[in-house]
This record gives sequence, structure tokens and C-alpha cells, in this order.
Amino acid sequence: MKYSSVEHQARAKKAWVEGGWVCVRLEDDRELRFPAAKSRRLRAATSEQLRQIEIICNGEGLHWPQLDEDLSVQGILEGRFGS
Repeated sequence: MKYSSVEHQARAKKAWVEGGWVCVRLEDDRELRFPAAKSRRLRAATSEQLRQIEIICNGEGLHWPQLDEDLSVQGILEGRFGS
């Protein structure tokens, strides 16, 4: 028996910060949230720096320009929030 695996890459369509949580709405309308404190760089950020999230790589990642921090959507789903 042969098996075929098609991996669906989760992509962000919107990202924002709410009460210390980073929130992401995916293209399929699922939402995920994680506390900014889970990431070393985000933990030390001001609320203004946190709010400046850019969606990069066609929705596959998030970028904070003032913090020089990038997180992949897949990494967030897997519980990886940077070093």
C-alpha cells in the first residue's frame, strides 16, 4: 500500500498584539495566540515595539523590525518561540 503525504503550510493573514499576547489569524481563519513572554526578544520589548508586527514570506513568518526578531508560523504551531 502506498501513502501520499501532502503537507499544508499554515500561513498568517493578520497579526496583532492584545494584552501581552501575540495573536495570529491564519488563512483558514484559525487563530493562535501565545504570550510574548515566551520569546526572549519579545519579552524585553516595549508595547510599541510588540505592536509593529510584519507578516513576511507570503504569510509563513512574522517579523518585528525594531527587535530584529523573526518567528515562523510553523514554529509557533510547534511551540518554538525563538531562543
